Amino acid sequence: MSEQGAVTRSYGRAADELRPTEIEPGFMRTATGSALISVGETRVICTASAEESVPRWMAGRGKGWVTAEYGMLPASTGQRKQRDATRGRLDGRTVEIQRLIGRSLRAVIDFKALGERTIYLDCDVLQADGGTRCASITGAFVALSLACEALRGTGALERSPLTGSLAAVSCGIVGGRALLDLDYSEDSTAEVDANVVMTGDGGLVEVQATAERTPLSRAHLDELLALAAGGIEQLRAAQEQAIAQAASAAA
Repeated sequence: MSEQGAVTRSYGRAADELRPTEIEPGFMRTATGSALISVGETRVICTASAEESVPRWMAGRGKGWVTAEYGMLPASTGQRKQRDATRGRLDGRTVEIQRLIGRSLRAVIDFKALGERTIYLDCDVLQADGGTRCASITGAFVALSLACEALRGTGALERSPLTGSLAAVSCGIVGGRALLDLDYSEDSTAEVDANVVMTGDGGLVEVQATAERTPLSRAHLDELLALAAGGIEQLRAAQEQAIAQAASAAA
């Protein structure tokens, strides 16, 4: 931060800077498409697996489906997190996040072009330091894109069902200042915490904003959305680089 007396952010970032972000495509050879995304200390494996069937309620319609699952590995937060399978049920946070991932990615899919098949997006958090849902969405888009290209390569798809690009980023008000891409230390003390999902052409897919201590003003909301738009533009560049890298490796 450039302001005198401001607290230094992780990686010495300015208010409008992302944490160092890297997307490694093709991380899982056994998946139709995959990517390992690292956003600072947050790391998520995202895989896309295609199955030649759809849920029963969609059968016979000539359309496909995209859905998601999300989970955190036991040691992802330092203090061991009990597996959902051990408890016998998903916790509320897990359900909320995987629904968010699924409906976000469905916003950029032409289901008719996908045909009667389902693509499952699995996002597994290896290490969490804030922003895991946003990293999951951003990485899952890369995995989905690579899966669609793999299906085109085998002749299963005539054209890509993707209608656009998609990424997500967190932002918030911390100590009275609007900040982009909150790590855990910032997120845990934020007055306002927001997650923004946006298409590459600037369309808003979802905005989750919660005021923890003070009400969120319209001016602050506009400021956060502007920050998010800048961050998503940078994430889109990282996605494009990862997708191009995968295409080059396959050539």
